[in-house]
Order: sequence, then C-alpha cells, then structure tokens
Amino acid sequence: MVFPFWSLIPFVALLLCIALLPIAIPRWWELNRNKLLVSTVASIPILLLVIPHEPNLLAHSLKDYVSFVILLGSLFVISGGVFISGSFAGTPFGNTLFLGLGAVLSNFIGTTGASMLLIRPYIRANHRRQKKSHLMVFFIFVVSNIGGLLTPLGDPPLFLGFLRGVPFHWTLSLIPHWVLAVGSLLLVFNFYDQYVFNREDVETPGALTEDVQPRRRIHIQGKRNFVYLLGVMIGIVASGAFAWPRGIQETIILSMALLSWFTTSRMIHESNHFHFHPIAEIAALFMGIFVTMIPALELLNHWSTALNIREPWMYFWLTGMVSSLLDNAPTYLAFVAMASGIAGGTMDNLRGLVQSDLGESLLRAVSCGAVFMGANTYIGNGPNFMVKSIAERSGIRMPSFGGYMLYSGLILTPLYVVMTLVFFR
Repeated sequence: MVFPFWSLIPFVALLLCIALLPIAIPRWWELNRNKLLVSTVASIPILLLVIPHEPNLLAHSLKDYVSFVILLGSLFVISGGVFISGSFAGTPFGNTLFLGLGAVLSNFIGTTGASMLLIRPYIRANHRRQKKSHLMVFFIFVVSNIGGLLTPLGDPPLFLGFLRGVPFHWTLSLIPHWVLAVGSLLLVFNFYDQYVFNREDVETPGALTEDVQPRRRIHIQGKRNFVYLLGVMIGIVASGAFAWPRGIQETIILSMALLSWFTTSRMIHESNHFHFHPIAEIAALFMGIFVTMIPALELLNHWSTALNIREPWMYFWLTGMVSSLLDNAPTYLAFVAMASGIAGGTMDNLRGLVQSDLGESLLRAVSCGAVFMGANTYIGNGPNFMVKSIAERSGIRMPSFGGYMLYSGLILTPLYVVMTLVFFR
C-alpha cells in the first residue's frame, strides 16, 4: 500500500507540538497527561488508516516502541540508583576531564543516563564559579549528545537502528568521527573555560584555584547498579549475536531495572531527586511518534529512488538540520528509510545497509547527523531540556532558546563543516 500524502500531517503536527507547545503554553505542557492527550489525538487518524490495510506495520512499530521505552526506562532507573557525593576541582582542566569521562560513559548508560548521573556533581564542582552558563552548554554538547555515538545504548536513534537490524558492533566504525568531534570540542572548551577562569580569578578576591578545590573526596553509593548496567549490555549484545526471539532481550533489560529499583536504598533515590516524570514524558510522546511515523517512513522508502539523494554529505546535513528542530530519533528513522530505499533495502531490516559501500556510507552520515546535531537546540534531544531545567533550579542562568543556538552556531557549525570535509564528501 502507498500511503496518501495527507497521512504525513499527524506526524508533522505532533512534532511541531513537541517543538512549539513548551514555548507557547509551558504550564499546560508540563503535565504528562496533556502530552499523552496530544499524542493520542495525533495517532487516531493513522490508526484508522493502518489497522484495516497494514496491521503488520503497526505491530512492528509498537514492538519497537516497547523495546525503546524499556531500554530508556531501565537505563534511567539504574543510573538513578547511583549517587556521586563529594566533588572534583572545578578548574578548566578538571572540567575538561569530567566532560571527557561523560562522553565515554554516555555510550554505556545512554546520554540520558549519563546526563542525569553527572550533571549534579558537575554543578557542585563549579558552585564557586561566577560564570557557569558555558559549562552547562558544553555539557549538553558533549555528554547529552555527541558523546553517545559509539553504541546503540548511547543515543535513542542508534538504538532504533539496532532494533531494525543494524549490528550492535557497527557503531564502533564511527570511532574516528567520535574522536574528531569530542576531541575538538574538549579542546575548544578547555581554552575557553581557561579564558573565563582567568578573568574570574582577577575579579575574585583571593585565589579562585583554591576556592574550587574539592572539600570532600568523591564517594559513590549504589555501586551494585554498575553490575545491572553490565547486565543490560550483555543482554543486548547476546540478543544480537544469537538472534534471540523478540522479548528475551526486553525481559533481561527489565529484570535489571527491577533488581536496581528493589535493591537500591530509597535514600540514594532521594539524594538524586529521582522521580519518574522524565521517562513518563518520553513514553507519552513517543507512543504517538511511533504510530504517526509509519506513513512517513513508508513514503520516504517508496519515493527515495525518485528523489535520488545519494551523497553522504546531503544525508548528514539534512538529517542534522531536521534533528535540530525536531526530535532526532524519528528524524533518524525517516532518513534511514530514504537511504535504505536508495541502497535497495527495506525498513524492516536495515542489515542490508551495512552490506554495501553506498548503504554504509549513507548510514554513517545519518547516524552522525542525528546524534551530533541533536545538540544544536534545546529541543533536539531529550536530555537537553533536562539539563537546562536542573541547572536553572540550581540557580544557574541558562541561555535563552536563541542564545543557546548562538552558542551552537558559533561552536558546532565549524565542527560540522570539518566533519563533512573529512568524512562525508
């Protein structure tokens, strides 16, 4: 069945609601029941269209949705069971090392998990600094987005690719892209933070270097949760390696989350200010996204040959620009659908993409575009707004929507140009 073009309207409308309603009616949008309402209303026309004609497409999409929510929810719960007390030195060198650690860690517990685990220790380390907004902006760049490129656990778009057949280890082929992007950002951050730090040191009575030294040693509570994180990784890798039936992987992941929840002290959750609102928000919104995106994916796959977009740099920039303004997970699937059509594959099984030179080059471009350029705006990736909210509740004045885009435009756009010249020409 070739879907009519009007079937794209619910998908586009839902994504526009996600982008605009937090700005237009923020108080109304804060309630998850209202997000679920918007998601449900957008889904109804597609359900009426798909169920009678292509029920298998709906079943496949809902299976992906369940797997997606179980993974994100489990990583969220397990990372919420780890509390890091004490602090490190809030010097430029210390902050750079911390961001580098976060970039590595985001590949194991996801950008959401790493952001929620590390943002509060990062804020505590820099509590005596006067100018902190750039610290949070670079945290969003590195930890909440670009760092999570190397495994399907790292960022939601990559996990959706894994669910549709991209091998778990394939993302390791993106190590050169990760090294260039993360290394460049850490270098820029270190020089800029050193400049800000030196100016503050002159303006602050006493020695700022001494003021930002840690007063207590780092102490980690809830260490058993690292075992549960390892269990999640083993379950996903084994599922791909042994082609287990659908459901076994999800059962293992969910079991690790339940073990974490029932074996972790409530005091740790309270110390982390843990609550289920963020993951409930993701579940509510992505229910509608996974339903309404069905016609969009099928149409892109169907018309990809006629559009004849075959250059990797075009996929990198198109995926990235859409990811900047909408959520990067459905954007990834939309452009992978187009790439799959060009390479002669299907959306049900993306393994064919990595079996041809053209398909693999397009998949690399889409993966990097979705993960990297989700950092361009506050709405490009879920953790971005979470970090902004936590920082503001801690008294840090964050840039406005436009101010943040000024940061990303000046810092990230030159990086993307370099990435294009090096990898996607």
